[in-house]
Amino acid sequence: MTARRSSRRPAIAVASLAIGATGALVLAGCTAGGAAGGAAADGGDVSIVATTTQVGDFTRELVGDEAKVTQLLGPGQSAHGFDPSAAQLAAIADADALVVNGAGLESWVDDAVAASGFDGTLIDASTGIELSGTADHADEPADEHADEGADGHDHSGGNPHIWTDPQLAEQMVANIAGGLAEVPGVDAATIDANESAYIAKLDALDAWIEQNVSQVPVADRLLVTNHDAFTYFIEAYDLTFVGSVIPSFDDNAEPSAAEIDELVRKIRETGVKAVFSEGSISPKAAETIAEEAGVAVYSGEDALYGDALGAEGTDGATYLGSQEHNVRLILESWGVVPSELPAVLQK
Repeated sequence: MTARRSSRRPAIAVASLAIGATGALVLAGCTAGGAAGGAAADGGDVSIVATTTQVGDFTRELVGDEAKVTQLLGPGQSAHGFDPSAAQLAAIADADALVVNGAGLESWVDDAVAASGFDGTLIDASTGIELSGTADHADEPADEHADEGADGHDHSGGNPHIWTDPQLAEQMVANIAGGLAEVPGVDAATIDANESAYIAKLDALDAWIEQNVSQVPVADRLLVTNHDAFTYFIEAYDLTFVGSVIPSFDDNAEPSAAEIDELVRKIRETGVKAVFSEGSISPKAAETIAEEAGVAVYSGEDALYGDALGAEGTDGATYLGSQEHNVRLILESWGVVPSELPAVLQK
């Protein structure tokens, strides 16, 4: 891994499975190299189900043609809610492996596993990763929407959006690779080779982000987002989280009038230049706050990819593309033109 900054704040240590959520998911198959699509990926006799768009992308990168990968969430769908259909439960029941984000993101998994009768390999991508709470980097107390999971760990106050830091994404990929290598019928050597190649890309991404963010004085690295999904990105690159439109890990929460007024005040006082919406959330509140504060708003095609990756053909169809997209827009809001991507990341 690349050398990493030493400015991380205290975190809550966990090795988790619990998963917290709200909203509706669809059972969407995935092509081997893209976002969720209309049919499950071609592969061998091994069947893998992945929950979120991010872990689905990581899993496809690792297995290649070794297995069929079915992804539960489709493009632009947040993991903060799920009422599994019969088809979704059937896919889980038939799977040789189930890959989850963990860290309190998908609270429905325990019930889905029990209802489906799944008895394959459960792979928790968050194992061994320390969770941070909102209180670690902002004035608000940590959110408590996550519940205690099946592993017995209390995930209240822990932010589950661990993938936003590329180095934590590397740990997720390593966890998934380790689990997949133990699944009968999967070639461990192929998983290992694909893991090495993909982690090299994540290393290059991390170095590119740090190189470009370092051009901006620390005091000017200010960020306002739609909800509190970028904790780990903020910690990794020493940004200041001024606040979020929805002051919660859960993107279904609603800001009060007082919270909106307070965020507008903070934006004006700190000199924030933009408010960022997210692709999986309505931009209306973000646009209203930006207008009241007299700053730019990034929405529509310029929204950040937070809880979910985008559709095939968009910047955010893959994890790597989503990170590049987010960083370019954040740098633009700070008046910085990013450097050329490393060769390993160029398409």
